[in-house]
Amino acid sequence: MNKTKEIWMTGFALFSLFFGAGNLILPPTLGVKAGADWGFVVLGFFITAVVIPILAIFAHAKLQGTLYDFGKKVSPLFSSVFCVLIYGIAIAIPSPRTASVTHEMTVQPFFNSAPIYTSIFYFVLVFLFAINRSKIISIIGKFLTPIIVFILLTMIALAMVSSPDAIPSSVFKSPFIDGILEGYQTFDAIAGVVVGAVIIISLNLRGHTAFKDKKELITKAGFISGVGLFVIYGGLIFSGSLLNASFVADAGRIEILSGLSTQTLGSFGTKFLSILVALACFTTAVGIVTGTADYVQSIFKGSKTAYISTAALGALLGIVVGSFKVDFIIAIAVPRLMFLYPITIVLILLNVVPDKWASKLVFRSVVFVTFVFSIPDFLGFIISGDYLVDIKNGIPLANESLGWVLPAFFVFLSLNFNNFSKQSDY
Repeated sequence: MNKTKEIWMTGFALFSLFFGAGNLILPPTLGVKAGADWGFVVLGFFITAVVIPILAIFAHAKLQGTLYDFGKKVSPLFSSVFCVLIYGIAIAIPSPRTASVTHEMTVQPFFNSAPIYTSIFYFVLVFLFAINRSKIISIIGKFLTPIIVFILLTMIALAMVSSPDAIPSSVFKSPFIDGILEGYQTFDAIAGVVVGAVIIISLNLRGHTAFKDKKELITKAGFISGVGLFVIYGGLIFSGSLLNASFVADAGRIEILSGLSTQTLGSFGTKFLSILVALACFTTAVGIVTGTADYVQSIFKGSKTAYISTAALGALLGIVVGSFKVDFIIAIAVPRLMFLYPITIVLILLNVVPDKWASKLVFRSVVFVTFVFSIPDFLGFIISGDYLVDIKNGIPLANESLGWVLPAFFVFLSLNFNNFSKQSDY
């Protein structure tokens, strides 16, 4: 196959793996709330929903291993626990969220049925597809994403044409920070460390053995997928800001996405988009459950029982959590993300920088400091108290739920002071 063609094909595959339908519900709501400050929100969202995930792909291009390799410099035990947490979060939150999105966008508008019935039917099918590994999923995914992207670009273009005379002011106190934190909810950094390994395995199966060639291919493909994500995310945020006045203050995420599509594509276009979103949600859920089951199966030396049991557990969790509303699932995800996302981000960054700047000591120290200074951010979403307020007031950026950033950066710089000094001598 032509090298350029393969780079583009891999880039589209990466985009498809990142572009879960659940991500669609986040940017329009951000735009509606951001109003005139939509540009700052785009920049913040861009960092955590595009830059960090694509850096995860670059890290995989450098490591060319598995998810386990991301944390092994800290310790084998840490890396194993990290893998379990990543896969556990994946089947407990983003996978069930796909069923909830499907119910609210595709089922609820047409049928007066309880979400639990949608969730049961949905995850029984997910389980059956996961244990049978049907190729239908990959076929659907191959043709589905381009169609959804085309519809979304049309929706964005039509929203721009219907631009209002004035865009209302933002409801955010810190639009840039809110954009960063909402980017956590895409789960794309977690997706990056997971799907990067999938791409490595895929390239190996296609006969790519040269380390340098794979690194170039993955790096360029990552850049292509990143540009695609930025265009779609930025366009949806901008569209939401343009049509801000069309929604009430407490409008839900699904309501805003549906309203945005109705105003631009009309009733038929909205129905068509909702069906495509449901199919995209389904492929995402099957991918998460299958990937998690594969990981557990590898731990138990290829046990088929372990695979089926994990797939069944993933389906059961999906039924229970997926029967709740999308906004509720997003709300319960926040504390978990405040705990896991910072560690994931620093592992990605440490695996991207040159090896001389990322010794075992640097890995262990930065990860430990990140963990410690993430605790107030994590606790801030589940408990309240004056003592916690005092602690957060004493940590820079902690009141913005980013208290780990400066301490982790300071430790990284301190441990690499000699390296940076030598570098400046040349």
